[in-house]
Amino acid sequence: MTEPPGELVGVGRAADVFALGPGRVLRRVRHPRYDSEPEAVIMRHLAASGYPVPAVYDADGPDLVMERLDGRDMLADLSRRPWLARRHGRLLAELHDRLHQVEAPAGLRRLFEPGSTVMHLDLHPANVMLTSRGPVVIDWTNATAGPGGADVAMAYLIMASSDTDGVPVRLRPAVGTVRAQLIGAFLAAVHDDPWPHVPAVAEERLTDRNVRPSEATRLRRLAAEAEQRTR
Repeated sequence: MTEPPGELVGVGRAADVFALGPGRVLRRVRHPRYDSEPEAVIMRHLAASGYPVPAVYDADGPDLVMERLDGRDMLADLSRRPWLARRHGRLLAELHDRLHQVEAPAGLRRLFEPGSTVMHLDLHPANVMLTSRGPVVIDWTNATAGPGGADVAMAYLIMASSDTDGVPVRLRPAVGTVRAQLIGAFLAAVHDDPWPHVPAVAEERLTDRNVRPSEATRLRRLAAEAEQRTR
């Protein structure tokens, strides 16, 4: 596939999503040499394990054809219903706990030691779709094998350090409170301990070309705070 197949229905920092006929979308990573096949493999493995992911129909280079999901993502839902921050934090913790019960398939790249469970490494509210069949986790481009605590650490760092793009003007004064409630509920409910992993995970996060300078500054501060906490 070389041309956009239909209406643009989603835009992320690294990829775009296009409509592709009834019930399907095409997710196209902007890096032309990206290979979607490993992502398709891990999503099929998770689906077979009973974990909620979109159905995968095809993978070809940077293109991945998947089930089109209804509903909206958790981050968009928080923008509309910020009073649900604690509930969403607990749901996010449940999704992490469920994921970390899934043994990684042979051949999945390993990152951080020890551990052999599946890690999403980007499992935050923007990657949880709230659909009519329940929550569904999307965007498995970073999936690796490793310890569940490192995955929790990455989610914490992303939520605590990321800029909040597109927040409605009326909600901007409440962003700090909503973020704190979401993160607090998530950390209180999740099973795996993130704190021993935060410094190493922050270093890994800093290698992401999509991390902005303002976010990098926050990441370094959070890593330093975690090191003090674990001494």
